[in-house]
Amino acid sequence: AATLNFRRPLPNVSGRPTAPEPEILVTRFLFAAALSWAFALSAGAAEAPWVQVDTRAGILSVMNGNRVLKNFDGISIGQGGVSEIRSRGDLTTPLGEFRIAWIGDKSTFHRFFAIDFPRREDADRAWIEGRIDEDTYRAIVHAHRSGARPPQNTPLGGYLGIHGLGAADPGLHERFNWTQGCIALSNEQIDQLAPWIAVGTRVVIK
Repeated sequence: AATLNFRRPLPNVSGRPTAPEPEILVTRFLFAAALSWAFALSAGAAEAPWVQVDTRAGILSVMNGNRVLKNFDGISIGQGGVSEIRSRGDLTTPLGEFRIAWIGDKSTFHRFFAIDFPRREDADRAWIEGRIDEDTYRAIVHAHRSGARPPQNTPLGGYLGIHGLGAADPGLHERFNWTQGCIALSNEQIDQLAPWIAVGTRVVIK
């Protein structure tokens, strides 16, 4: 296993000196979160519906602000459980806040609502810890800056989202967490969820 190097500097992708310290990344994150919170307060009731996934309770909820619009229970997650640091092939569902990046209505799993994993913060952490190379880091950052899909075939994994069963066994779905890291609902549930989902919809997995 590679030795983690928490002071590895981030590549300069902006033309300005980069800050190598993880503490500065935390500061940036907190500042961005504060701005998002202020915006949410000002938006009030006009806030778009968003999705909350409670992996412990096995419930996906459509939310408007703090109000639950609809619950979908009996969901399945990754066979490997959940993770804050995800790697390709570990079969875990990543925790955190995401956005719907694209929608596949002709998926093998009936419908597929992809999340924007890996995010910029996933790339930052993976670079600092030596889990991705500079080309991969730059590709992820560029995708998020340009509004494109982040690369899906990196060491961090990809093709994660919310989907139905397609032709999968409903009995297996009821008994086990069976996915490779996605959140699975029944075909009926994913059809009911679809009207609330658009590219850009916020998804919080906890």
